[in-house]
Amino acid sequence: MFDGVLVQWIHAGVSWLLEPVLAALAVLVALAVWEVGQALGEGLGGLARLSRIGDRGTVGRVGRRRIERADLIARVGPMLGLMGTLIPLGPGLAALGRGELQTLAQAVTVAFDTTVMGLLVGIVGFILGRVRRRWYDSLLDALEAGDGRA
Repeated sequence: MFDGVLVQWIHAGVSWLLEPVLAALAVLVALAVWEVGQALGEGLGGLARLSRIGDRGTVGRVGRRRIERADLIARVGPMLGLMGTLIPLGPGLAALGRGELQTLAQAVTVAFDTTVMGLLVGIVGFILGRVRRRWYDSLLDALEAGDGRA
């Protein structure tokens, strides 16, 4: 019943996705590290320099762009982690049925590693988004009040 050409095609397509998912997750980890560094720079003086511009529109655009990047990291990281979890489990369970415990062990290791990395990236993105929202809201409020301080 499940030996049809369509099922084999879907399985091949899903199996092909593992490497791009792992690569995308690695890129997202690097982006999260970059964003943490950028947030540290914002907190250590970048926002003060931005406030000296005094233009609410510029501050709003910069803030939105940075918050959107953090939100993207927070949402996509766990999705990629879940994909990286599920993709190797199919072949791993099939290997268990054939008695290939080494293949199963490798699949489960990849599954757990991608889950943890996806969740870690999501946590970092979530925290960055919340902190940046607070920072940029405070800066915009200060600019609106006219004192220009963050």
